[in-house]
Amino acid sequence: MELCTEKGYSGTAIFTKEKPLSVKYGVGDLDEEPEGRIITLEFEGFYMVNVYTPNAKRDLSRLNYRLEWEDEMIGYLKDLDLVKPVIFCGDLNVAHQEIDLKNPKPNIGNSGFTTEERGKMTELLDSGFIDTFRHFYPDQEGAYTWWSYMAKVRERNIGWRIDYFIVSKRLAKSLIEADMHCDVMGSDHCPVVLETNL
Repeated sequence: MELCTEKGYSGTAIFTKEKPLSVKYGVGDLDEEPEGRIITLEFEGFYMVNVYTPNAKRDLSRLNYRLEWEDEMIGYLKDLDLVKPVIFCGDLNVAHQEIDLKNPKPNIGNSGFTTEERGKMTELLDSGFIDTFRHFYPDQEGAYTWWSYMAKVRERNIGWRIDYFIVSKRLAKSLIEADMHCDVMGSDHCPVVLETNL
């Protein structure tokens, strides 16, 4: 588990029945990341990277930091992919397409739906990765993983899809199903699931 050094942030964790070959926190040469946002497990046939992507904030004051993060993550994932396939998952804090949130028009330019953030997701996918949910359900509407705590928002399914499993393209034939469990309560997010035959 990656613990964060700053209060108010959540670390990331991966629970596994199989002991990984290696565990890494952060990216690059430093095996640390002060906000506890990145953990990578290496298994025999693939890497698993779990992240909690920074939010650009409502006033977009953290957008530049967010875009620097995206550039570093894309480079990191591409480097890993040169060695073995990658399963990349977590709260990526972006609704990639208009279909990925209930009210796209009034949210254009808002945190999580800026042109810049969406463009970075496109860049990642274009560099050899698959959004597994859209792989199976390219046109499904109303499929969200996060809802505001405002009254009746979740009941009316006014949400965003910002939690993902993204994998190396060469894993496409190993994918069995991608799903989300919107009925699981207890958080403003719901669990997302990827089933493979790796």
